[in-house]
Amino acid sequence: MRRGLHNRHIQLIALGGAIGTGLFYGAADSIGAAGPAVALCYLVGGAIIYLIMRALGEMSTHRPTSGAFSEYAHDYWGELPGFVSGWNYWFNYVAVSMAELSVVGIYVNYWFPSVPSWVSAAVLLVAVTAINLLHVRAYGEFEFWFAIVKVVAIVAMVLLGLWIIVFGAGGHAATGISNLWNDGGFAPHGLAGLAIGFVVVMFSFGGVELVGITAGEATDPRRTIPRAINQVVHRILLFYVCAVLVIVAIVPWRTIDGNSSPFVQIFDRVGVPGAATILNIVVLTAAVSAYNSGLYSNGRMLHSLAHQGNAPAILGRVSRHGAPWVAILVSSAMTLIAVVLVAVLPKQAFGYIMSIALVAGIINWSMIVITQMKFRRRADAATLASLTFRMPGAPVTNWIVLAALAATVVIMATSPTYRIAVIIGPIWVALLIAAHTLAKRAGHRRAHTGQS
Repeated sequence: MRRGLHNRHIQLIALGGAIGTGLFYGAADSIGAAGPAVALCYLVGGAIIYLIMRALGEMSTHRPTSGAFSEYAHDYWGELPGFVSGWNYWFNYVAVSMAELSVVGIYVNYWFPSVPSWVSAAVLLVAVTAINLLHVRAYGEFEFWFAIVKVVAIVAMVLLGLWIIVFGAGGHAATGISNLWNDGGFAPHGLAGLAIGFVVVMFSFGGVELVGITAGEATDPRRTIPRAINQVVHRILLFYVCAVLVIVAIVPWRTIDGNSSPFVQIFDRVGVPGAATILNIVVLTAAVSAYNSGLYSNGRMLHSLAHQGNAPAILGRVSRHGAPWVAILVSSAMTLIAVVLVAVLPKQAFGYIMSIALVAGIINWSMIVITQMKFRRRADAATLASLTFRMPGAPVTNWIVLAALAATVVIMATSPTYRIAVIIGPIWVALLIAAHTLAKRAGHRRAHTGQS
């Protein structure tokens, strides 16, 4: 593969991966659980994600590679962790991609109610797959402009929302900010509501670790990766917290029903001409962008696993444009499951897929943090002295992050919606361990047969 991604590509790719359905659609679930206090969930979740990103950034700037944390886990922890990390990340982003596909139909139905949701999902899948088969710079350009649309839209939405709060719009009086506490208080469901809201929020932040995947195709990774991590996390926190506060200030939090994007719903309700239509275009673009990022990372991860010997060699094939085309097509084929789920379970698909994606994400994040501790233990004095982008507060902060992730799993186990993912997670890891064991035995048998 080729180093065709510049700093502007990498920063917007990371934003594109993290600012997607989790914010534009999933915010309805987090607001419903926590009320206006959901802003606190974003602040706490953002701090945890920032530390995870710093742990990954320390290793990515030291040794940039498209295999990212899978290769780091393989080299600093062992063959089995590398195998589990790589395949789990691929599984994670298949689920994330499926989540993005599952809501596309909802956005399209805003204009065309008669179009089946699964048709919209299938069209998006084909289009994004075609984009990813092009040169990596073409992918970077597509994602750059997709993400620009989202960022500009969020900023414009926040500014318009502030105008409505202070001056009113569409013939409606200024809303003020009393909705933040009028309907049951700032945290109407108490700590229990904050806990469930935190689960949805953590799913929303999934995708920022994509920065580590881009390191292998960055033109100057030791400069661009630290800058991208520091700036992207700060911007995501700003966008998420401000955007959600504007939503719950303009309309009472109980009126956000989840039948469409909360962003579209509030501007439809206050009667701002054309705003809801424009925002629906934006949230549709957001889903395309996040799915685009997901397919990109999946292709690179399968390519890396093939070169580690942890996946069939055919997945390591690269086109003349530098794209891992076989890995991209296999990953795209797997996300077809989302099209089927949307057809069979149109209402429940997003919730189930989101919870599975979050559990896989928690496994990824935990392995990143543990791998960084292993890296530090293996590094000699000269290597440690040469690190230019360190994990702050390590190893204490590593343990804080792991405790927070464990608490997230416990919270998920108490919710009927998310409990299935807590069951699937350990089964999935057990299957990966079994697959690695069988692959090793098959390799030993082949080697023995060859020697004899």
